[in-house]
Amino acid sequence: MELEDQWWKGQLAADIYQALRYKELKLPSFKGQSPQLNLRRYFADLIAIVSNRFRLCPTARHLAVYLLDLFMDRYDVTVQQLHMVSLSCLLLASKFEEREDRVPKLETLNNLGCMSSMNLVLTKQGLLHMELLLLETFQWNLYLPTAAHFTDYYLSIAVHEGDLHDGWPMKCLEKTKLYMAKYVDYFLEVSLQDHVFLCFAPSLVAAACVAASRLILHLSPTWPPRLQRLTGYAWENLIPCTEKLLIAHDSDVKEANKQKCQQPNQQQQQGQTVYHTSAQYLNRSNAQYPQQAPQPVAAPNHLPASYLSHSTANGPQSINTQTISTSLQAKSNIPNRAFQVSMHYTCAAPCFDR
Repeated sequence: MELEDQWWKGQLAADIYQALRYKELKLPSFKGQSPQLNLRRYFADLIAIVSNRFRLCPTARHLAVYLLDLFMDRYDVTVQQLHMVSLSCLLLASKFEEREDRVPKLETLNNLGCMSSMNLVLTKQGLLHMELLLLETFQWNLYLPTAAHFTDYYLSIAVHEGDLHDGWPMKCLEKTKLYMAKYVDYFLEVSLQDHVFLCFAPSLVAAACVAASRLILHLSPTWPPRLQRLTGYAWENLIPCTEKLLIAHDSDVKEANKQKCQQPNQQQQQGQTVYHTSAQYLNRSNAQYPQQAPQPVAAPNHLPASYLSHSTANGPQSINTQTISTSLQAKSNIPNRAFQVSMHYTCAAPCFDR
C-alpha cells in the first residue's frame, strides 16, 4: 500500500509513524534456519537489479527482500524455485507499495537479459500459484514495515542549520541534506545485503543509517536530542547496528581503494587521502570534531575540500550492477555486495547517481 505522498511532512506524520512502530512489534521472527541461507545475498541482488530496472521505490525493494527472508526461513526451496520465489516477492511487494501502472509486467520481466542467463521463463499460472502460496504463508498480510518505511520521516530533521561540520557552521545546508539523503540510501542498501540486520527492529536500522551518515559526514553532535526524541532511540541503542553499517562502509572503501590502485596507467594523485576507520567515533555520542581552517570554495566538478578528509572521500557513488548481472549465471561468483563504492565521481557530492 502506497502511503500518502510525503506523509512525513503532513499533519498525520506522527500518527502514521506510531502506527508503523506498533506494527513492527508484531513482525514475524526470523530464525536464520534456511538451508539456502548462503544464497540469500545472491537473490537479494537479483531483487535489487530487477527493482532498479523498473525504478521501483525503496519500500517495495525492501519489502520484497523481507518477504523472501521469511519465506526461505520457513521452507526448504530448491535454487531454481528460489528464482521464481524472489521475483514473486518483488511483484507482490510492488503491487502493495507502488501504483498499478508501475508494477512490472510478465512480458517485460521475461525480456530482461538476466532472465535468459538464468534460463528462466515466467508463466502467468506459475506466478499466480507462487503469489498465492506467499499470501497464504503471510496470512494475506503484507503490512510489514521495513527500515525503508522509516527513513524519510527521520530525514525530515536529520540535518539542521545548527549542526556543525568538522566543528564549523555548515556552509550549505541544502548540499548537506543532499549528502545525508544519499548516504542514508547507501546504508539502507547495505542493510539489505546481510541477514544479520534482521535481528534489529526496522525503525532502529533506519535510525542507525542516519547516525552512520552523520558520522561519515562529520556532523556534530552525532545524535542530537531532536533525533533522539523523534526516533525514541538513545545513542547507546544504536551503537551495535551503526557499528555493523560502518564496518561494511569501511570494507567498501578499502575495496574501492584496492581497485583504484590496480587500475593500469592511472595517474597518481599528488595529495593522498589518509584512510581512517569510521567506527572509531562510535563511542562518542556527541562527537565534536576538531575545528579546521575554513576551506576555499571548490572549483566546479571538484569535491568540497572539507568533505575530502576522512573516509568520506570514497563515499557512496554510482551503483555498478553490470558485474552482478553477469554473475547471475554463475552462482559460485556471488558478489560481496551489490552496491559498491565507485571511485569515479561524476557529481559534486560523493554519493550515488540515481
